[in-house]
Amino acid sequence: MVLMEYYDITISLMLLTLMLLGFFIEPIPTEVTALTTAFLMIIFGVLPSQEFLSILSNPAPWTIMAMFVLSGALVRTGLLNKVGEFISSNTKTRPNMVIVLLAIITIASSAFMNNTPVVVVLIPIVMKLASEMNSSASKYLIPLSYLAIMGGMLTLIGTSTNLLIDGVAQTYNLQPFGMFEITPVAGVLALFGIAYLFLFSPLLLPNRTSMTEILCERDQMSFLTEVVIPKGSQLIDQISNETTIFNRDGMRIIEIIRNEESLGAASGNLLFKAGDKIVLRTQMGELMGLKESTDLRMIDPLTPKQTITVETLIPPGCRLVGRTLGQLRLRRSYGVYVLAIHRRNKNIDKQLENVVVRVGDTLLIEGARDEIQKLALEVDLALLAEPNIRAYRRKHAPLVISALVGMVLLTTFGLAPLFILALAGVVFVLCTKCIDIEEAYEFIDGKILVLVFSMLAIGKSLELTGVIRSFTELIQPYLQLLPIPIILWLLYLFTSVLTEIVSNNAVAVVITPIAISLASSLGLDPRAFVMVIMIAASASFATPIGYQTNTMVYGPGGYKFTDFLRVGLPLNLLFGMLTAILIFFFYIGGE
Repeated sequence: MVLMEYYDITISLMLLTLMLLGFFIEPIPTEVTALTTAFLMIIFGVLPSQEFLSILSNPAPWTIMAMFVLSGALVRTGLLNKVGEFISSNTKTRPNMVIVLLAIITIASSAFMNNTPVVVVLIPIVMKLASEMNSSASKYLIPLSYLAIMGGMLTLIGTSTNLLIDGVAQTYNLQPFGMFEITPVAGVLALFGIAYLFLFSPLLLPNRTSMTEILCERDQMSFLTEVVIPKGSQLIDQISNETTIFNRDGMRIIEIIRNEESLGAASGNLLFKAGDKIVLRTQMGELMGLKESTDLRMIDPLTPKQTITVETLIPPGCRLVGRTLGQLRLRRSYGVYVLAIHRRNKNIDKQLENVVVRVGDTLLIEGARDEIQKLALEVDLALLAEPNIRAYRRKHAPLVISALVGMVLLTTFGLAPLFILALAGVVFVLCTKCIDIEEAYEFIDGKILVLVFSMLAIGKSLELTGVIRSFTELIQPYLQLLPIPIILWLLYLFTSVLTEIVSNNAVAVVITPIAISLASSLGLDPRAFVMVIMIAASASFATPIGYQTNTMVYGPGGYKFTDFLRVGLPLNLLFGMLTAILIFFFYIGGE
């Protein structure tokens, strides 16, 4: 029996270590790593299959899914965009008022809906505000993300992490958390965070130009046109980037097409062949000059397309994610061209055909305005220069708001479980056609749900094999020697560090049972320790990969990894100390 216990613990720890390593280096998607780990735990016998099936009855993932749909219904009413239009109309005349209003809207909306679409909607508004104030968007986009994170901490439904931690805590016989149970502590932290950003973000954040400003000439009207190299042309067998006719000011080769296959833009060793089609971005004066050349033939000389160059953001749920630009064939389908991709402080403008699109990428695309709008609507691409134009269900806004308000009030007064009320809200918005079922599916983040179910199974395995109990027994004698606020701060710090490098939902599921077990062994209130995990797992400020809203602003702000460290690391440390003090005095000091 003893040998079997050691076997279970050893296998569980080995698989847990490999999973965390996989999260860090990410050879495969995080949710696939978690699912694989859960499957291996079943195969090695440390997680009974019946226990795995019982995970499906946990209400937390289903509540998270319901909140995705309700947030999507609110987005489809266009309420956020309407508020954004009002803010945009006042950026010139009352910029200071707009900044305050933006902060309030960001925090308030993030407290009751998924904060990622909130940030995606507000990024273009913030960029316009920065332009009107003759400032850089990099001064405002990190604060936008941080405010959304702080808003999400305010309520139980503000983040999927809070809902997940509550679900895990209930499996350890803790009473469900109230809708606003965490609000007093999180509210003080949010006020402190706002003051911190107001005082220090102007000093710590850089002035950075956007990718569009670096790679494009915004003030000059440009056109896209196609030319073909005819037989007998002197351009045949010339090296593409050394050809004088294409190396003029205001002209750029966007794409070379040979035998209906894209060769991308010009490269140093590419020789022109007869029949090559060349897509050019050029100004009108140079376009007229091309007509006079006998070495080129205009494919459509009368109707070149006037184009715009815009930055676009790849949000969660975008249909381009996971595919290469070559596979997408955007030129054929929409008539638009990707000029460059900005990813983690790097502009990629070579070999674009082989680049796999990821969430958080910023794409610089060129094409006719209507074609870009069509692309954005059909693949859920976020335009950073201007809001997407779509047909919203504005008349349904009162219905969605009523569903959300009713859910919050009934949960607050304990009249029904949150899971039932969230499910009722989904049924209501679907039956009243606030959102179509196909649109609802699009707003559900399947990756998060797979990760959540997998991590719940892994957490159950760690409990059954005695890993959590053994770890608690190991550290408990040492922690007894420390003051309680220091214990809370160390718990916060441990959770925060893991959250910055791996998924916060994954960390929350693993750390919450440890926190509950530790509190019980010390004779303290487990709810206080769980609240520390709720805040630490959400307050991810120090890296652009620790929280999805940070990833969303990474590219548009032109940030470096160190920019998040410079602003976010001190805020993380201060939040940890303040959280420990607040929770000690609010929930433990009087015991």
